[in-house]
Amino acid sequence: MAAVTLLGAIAAFTFGHVIWPDPAGAATPPQDLLPLFIVLSVLEALVFGAGLAFVFFGLAPLRRFGAGVGLTRAAYVSISFMLLSWWPHDNLHRVLGHADFAGLAQIEYLFHVPLMAGAAVVALFFLRTTRAGDRVPA
Repeated sequence: MAAVTLLGAIAAFTFGHVIWPDPAGAATPPQDLLPLFIVLSVLEALVFGAGLAFVFFGLAPLRRFGAGVGLTRAAYVSISFMLLSWWPHDNLHRVLGHADFAGLAQIEYLFHVPLMAGAAVVALFFLRTTRAGDRVPA
């Protein structure tokens, strides 16, 4: 899992500006704030790598909780999306800017609404599995 996380993070950090190049004339952060954005990019890349590792290795452990097939799959997709989405999300913010309200609305609906729904699914999964915890052997 650590290898997948690290390789995914390196790829995400390396190719972010290749997939989403800066638009001509794009604003850049002031030099004193640039390190903050670099750290944020590194964190997003690491979480993206963790999301890839979860996609490859996370479903089997979730199945052991006994929450039912549908809810378990929904939790798996939700957790995967919550981990994977930060990298494209912030890159799209970077290249579209905030003056493009149609683009901003697309980002909001493509990323924020699924994050809200995913959080609700994970909460339901947690509640169901903790109630069932007494019945599922450790």
